Amino acid sequence: MMIDGFGRTIDYLRLSITDRCDLRCLYCMPEHGVESFSHEKVMRFEELLQLCRIMSGLGVKKFKVSGGEPLVRRGTPEFIADLKQLPGVEQVTLTTNGQKLLPLLPQLEEAGLDGINLSLDSLDPQRYRQMSRRGELAPALAALEAACERDFCPVKLNTVLMDGLNGDEAPALAGLAKRLPVYVRFIELMPIGLGREFQPVPGEEVCRRLEAVFGPAEPDSGHWGNGPAVYYRFPGLLRPVGFIDAVSHRFCSSCNRIRLTAEGCLKLCLQYDIGCDLLTPLRQGASEEEIAQLIRDTVAMKPERHCFGEEVAEHREEHTMNAIGG
Repeated sequence: MMIDGFGRTIDYLRLSITDRCDLRCLYCMPEHGVESFSHEKVMRFEELLQLCRIMSGLGVKKFKVSGGEPLVRRGTPEFIADLKQLPGVEQVTLTTNGQKLLPLLPQLEEAGLDGINLSLDSLDPQRYRQMSRRGELAPALAALEAACERDFCPVKLNTVLMDGLNGDEAPALAGLAKRLPVYVRFIELMPIGLGREFQPVPGEEVCRRLEAVFGPAEPDSGHWGNGPAVYYRFPGLLRPVGFIDAVSHRFCSSCNRIRLTAEGCLKLCLQYDIGCDLLTPLRQGASEEEIAQLIRDTVAMKPERHCFGEEVAEHREEHTMNAIGG
């Protein structure tokens, strides 16, 4: 078991397997994209599995496979199957924009995937293309429908609302749960990278907009995931709606996660650049115990909390959202 300097148990790793993405979402990446890592700098699947095996030996039980967009990397379903077989691994989930999900659903089911988080910010085809800059709504919706129909794992829909762009779509997005067994979650936009250019819709305001359409929200105490979402039931919806309010309702005291970037950097918090390089010592022949100790020492430095909205200069993170796993 890994315990950080503030007594929090760290048992959840968000694992980026690629820096590449087939979309250019407004708050995540510049329209022209970002300079991709060279092939040599990106971890090979066998290196990812070795680090994950070390992590699981330290008490990490849950893994979220992310990117970039993880499904643009060939072999992702097979990697997930291998990750599921590591000793101590209890859960492997996937976050995706859904553009390439539909044809891979059978392979992901066979791999034993435990959950799908599909990012979708608009149900209007023109607006979806405007916000993603190159994606089409139809493939994402088809993948959502098919994943719910196959019903081999829980499906969550993650959406980020921004005033002046898609802030009016909260009822329509939540309304997907009228007919689909999907957990719609509203994620408060964080002031990271390009996200600073947009106005977020706070979770409390989203809840008010949903109540105006569906009726009173009732707190739901069910355990629907590994993250910080707070869930509410609304009349007429098959699943509770989640709210992840990182800025207006800071939940750092219960943070149980760390992140591993595609180039092997272990990161401790979205906002700060505190962390360490694991890939270099791995490739230089460091023993697994030496790497495990490096991980322990780094986790001990995990910050107590983020400081979004405050003037903090030291170790500030200035990367785009895609560089830290979306």
